[in-house]
Amino acid sequence: MAAAVAFATAFPAKTKTTRTSSSSSNTRGSNCNNCSRARAMAKPPSSPWMMMVPFFSPKTSKPLCSAPIRCQLIHDDHIIEQSSSSSSSMASSLSALEQLKTSAADRYTKERSSIVVIGLSVHTAPVEMREKLAIPEAEWPRAIGELCGLNHIEEAAVLSTCNRMEIYVVALSWHRGIREVTEWMSKTSGIPVLELRQHLFLLRDTDATQHLFQVSAGLDSLVLGEGQILAQVKQVVKVGQGVVGFGRNISGLFKQAISAGKRVRTETNISAGAVSVSSAAVELALMKLPKSDSPCAEMLVIGAGKMGKLVIKHLVAKGCNKIVVVNRSEERVSSIRDELKDVEIIYKPLEDMLSCAANADVIFTSTSSETLLFVKENVKNLPPVSSEVGGLRLFIDISVPRNVGACVSELETASVYNVDDLKEVVEANKEDRHRKAMEAQAIITEELKQFEAWRDSLETVPTIKKLRAYAERIRLSELEKCMAKFGDDLSKKERRAIDDLSRGIVNKLLHGPMQHLRCDGSDSRTLSETLENMHALERMFSLELETSVLEQKIRAKVEQTQK
Repeated sequence: MAAAVAFATAFPAKTKTTRTSSSSSNTRGSNCNNCSRARAMAKPPSSPWMMMVPFFSPKTSKPLCSAPIRCQLIHDDHIIEQSSSSSSSMASSLSALEQLKTSAADRYTKERSSIVVIGLSVHTAPVEMREKLAIPEAEWPRAIGELCGLNHIEEAAVLSTCNRMEIYVVALSWHRGIREVTEWMSKTSGIPVLELRQHLFLLRDTDATQHLFQVSAGLDSLVLGEGQILAQVKQVVKVGQGVVGFGRNISGLFKQAISAGKRVRTETNISAGAVSVSSAAVELALMKLPKSDSPCAEMLVIGAGKMGKLVIKHLVAKGCNKIVVVNRSEERVSSIRDELKDVEIIYKPLEDMLSCAANADVIFTSTSSETLLFVKENVKNLPPVSSEVGGLRLFIDISVPRNVGACVSELETASVYNVDDLKEVVEANKEDRHRKAMEAQAIITEELKQFEAWRDSLETVPTIKKLRAYAERIRLSELEKCMAKFGDDLSKKERRAIDDLSRGIVNKLLHGPMQHLRCDGSDSRTLSETLENMHALERMFSLELETSVLEQKIRAKVEQTQK
């Protein structure tokens, strides 16, 4: 029995739904400012129902809104009988219904596309959940394509790291887009929607933009100011270039985020100390070893990719002069060895991993393997570690998905730490971290204003195009009449001169209106003034009669899904 969500759309289906009045139902969330971040996705019970959606703040892990959303569902086989004696009442009701449909559709088609981020991070979800949702970099273009194939998603980007998995989208209708993306995440990860929602955070428009800027600046990282996340944000742009769906809004958002991240690092002292996951991993290992014997510990690094290379560099910076590196090929290890000439870096193939682990006191794992490299069965057979270095073999696993099984920690001879345990390293120097974050936030606010001004300027782009097209149609029509009067008496040079004259007149006449449609922060004109000018021009030249850009996009999406 089909049922629909209680949202009126520009293209209403046969199923009808109505939202119960707040006066008749105790919906205390109707005045909540955060309700827009926690809209419920409907399911098909046959009676009114209440649902609470626990979307979370990305940092506090607290629900953004606890206000329930109440919807009344009316099935398409549910017929409401009306008395034939009240025809005037029926006509009045139908008129009111048509007005409701029209106003709802009008709001929908004139709604501005929203920037939305849906995701989870080390602040809201355990590593077990994050590794199920992790998307390898090679799969980002495919994910963007699938997301943009959803009915209400226009643009998309994926930011997937060991500490977070975030989906950024431009949604034609944000509440519908949220439902579609959440269902997509559930489908790709195999995690039920209800379970997934317990760990997701959701932000839109200014909040979503500010969040990405904070992420890029390292303010949302376990280690304040870590530089690796900025490189990962840059990689999103690099991978997105040329991918259909990585459009102007999302591309502009990530490029501005990179600018914010660079400014924060150059204008503040935020990157001092341990500023990456890899450096924090090294510091954690040294914290667990007896300080007097730290330089004597045998270090093993498995994986020579970006993370592994950074671990090696931080170990060298801490005084380690001999490191065994296990990798699939020797090429990357040779490159690191050439870069760090004063350090003994020993390469071993992956087949020798267990024999190398038998001789190691501390093992760092940082590979992209989707299967566990170490489990309880093979670790318990390793020889014990010398009491001089604590008597415990340390596994520092900074991979997502994890390379070391949680069961290894059950052994008395081993200790396992993953990316979540790096919080222990981050606890140091909270007061200094807060001061640097305040300095960084001021920079982020400036960058946020610049991005919002740029995005606001896009509001008038359709009107500018329509006005230019309108003027060009008139110019060509009048030019054709003029040329027809002269017949063949004009030379090519004279025809070109008349054409240039008409273009010059049109450009000069349009210069004033175009100036008043600018809203890019280059002058004191506010967005409201610019939009007033835009609407005035649309009325004067009948430009508003043309189908809105958003409505065209919605219709195109619907037609695409029906093919």
